[in-house]
Amino acid sequence: MQASRALSGTIRRVNYRAAALSLSRPHFYSTQATPAKKFSKWKMLKNGAKFGVVAALGYGGYEMYVQRHPQEQLPYDPEKKTIVILGSGWASTSLLKDIDTDHYNVVVVSPRNYFLFTPLLPSCTVGTIDIRSLVEPTRFVTRHKSRDVKVYEAECTEIDPKNKTLTIADNSEVKGQNCVTSLPYDYLVIGIGAQSQTFGIKGVEEYGCFLKEVWDAQKIRTKLMDCIETAAFPGQSQEEIDRLLHMVVVGGGPTGIEYAAELHDFLIEDLSNWFPELAGKIKITLVEALPNVLPAFSKQLIDYTESTFKEQNISIHTKTMVQEVREKEIVIKKPDGTSDTMPYGLLVWATGNTTRPLVRNLMNKFPETQNVRRGLDVDDWLRLKGADDIYALGDATATRYAPTAQVAAQQGKYLARLFRQLAIRDELESMDAESIPSEEKAKIDRKLKKVKDIKPFHYSHQGSLCYVGSDKAIADLPFGSNNLATGGVATFAFWRSAYISNLFSTRNKSLVITDWLKKTFLGRDISRE
Repeated sequence: MQASRALSGTIRRVNYRAAALSLSRPHFYSTQATPAKKFSKWKMLKNGAKFGVVAALGYGGYEMYVQRHPQEQLPYDPEKKTIVILGSGWASTSLLKDIDTDHYNVVVVSPRNYFLFTPLLPSCTVGTIDIRSLVEPTRFVTRHKSRDVKVYEAECTEIDPKNKTLTIADNSEVKGQNCVTSLPYDYLVIGIGAQSQTFGIKGVEEYGCFLKEVWDAQKIRTKLMDCIETAAFPGQSQEEIDRLLHMVVVGGGPTGIEYAAELHDFLIEDLSNWFPELAGKIKITLVEALPNVLPAFSKQLIDYTESTFKEQNISIHTKTMVQEVREKEIVIKKPDGTSDTMPYGLLVWATGNTTRPLVRNLMNKFPETQNVRRGLDVDDWLRLKGADDIYALGDATATRYAPTAQVAAQQGKYLARLFRQLAIRDELESMDAESIPSEEKAKIDRKLKKVKDIKPFHYSHQGSLCYVGSDKAIADLPFGSNNLATGGVATFAFWRSAYISNLFSTRNKSLVITDWLKKTFLGRDISRE
């Protein structure tokens, strides 16, 4: 016990001495600062990319949720004017997306209950893009308006401008007890587009394939695969095989050029693998009556397209007119004036537009003001000449602008703004002037003067694009007072991004991008539909 106490006291004394020695010695501290972390551009780029991906996915998810969950809408208001929109193409759908239904009751009448993104339609003929990826149901637009919009899948057969009514007929295969009815309107908007121009050439409608609608692309795809499979049938003569594998495109505009380009890509990238014995015998010919293809593009881009087609073994016959279309051959008039025949397996007719019967019928009711054969004659505010309550836009009209989707879309947006100004004007004019204070009346007068000053339609050209095959495209873009003409693989990337940005919904954009990826990694489907 005593030994334990002595040892404990010794340990305490040693600890006290050590502590005292530590306090008596000077302490030295480092004054050198901790080195700062170096700035890394790569790390910042990675973080920015991560944030961008997360933001894009979040925004896309939100857009898809909103698209699939429409809100409740206001009911039909008998106190408000009714706008009837004919058609569901570029012009009508652009108007429908932007029109303010707080001011109007809106009714849509169209033979198809969807909008079709036509610039990419040639891609559907060979399976690059699925048809459903380019279709946007009209109700996907109307159900997101503030007021209920009536959509009728029907065809307008008669317009009565005097009584402000129109007759519509159910054009579906399934008919109910009532398949014809009439609709009243306060304002009528005609955006029914145009139909393919045949120039009265015999046999075009019987044997040719147009390229304007969904069923046109499906018909072309079916007939294309039929020609190839029939050529592979045993016992065919070489002459018949050559005819079946000769694909003729009539029309050297953007539609004809892009279809020939898509057909070439299909041949090189897919058919050469699955039909090696036939792929080398497939021939593509483009026939154009004018001196050159793509007349709306610059000379530089025309030459680039023709040289690209030459590299792809696509034959171009310019200054060549089609005189007759037969079941297995076309009769052509060559540049020297002589006639010749050209056998074909598939004939695609892409030569331009002409007016629909409804438009011609309406023009006959205004003989003094509707004298332009190309379509409805409208003023600078897109109002039908001879009728203050009828408006027309898109390919149904005869204006100084080219009949393109770009023009039609801008006209639709303009008309939505015009109708908004008309609604505000009517609202201000209906106010009781006697019950309004003088100061407030002055403000209303200034506002009324402003909304009455409706600016005429002005088209802003954003450029022209066209795909020419082999992952190449051309672009004629406005650049200051001049144009920027470019072509190649980089322009192809711009062509794709421009079309993606112009698709009407996140759903369509996602589907088209997915189709392009499927084509790249899995190839196109070659089965017959």
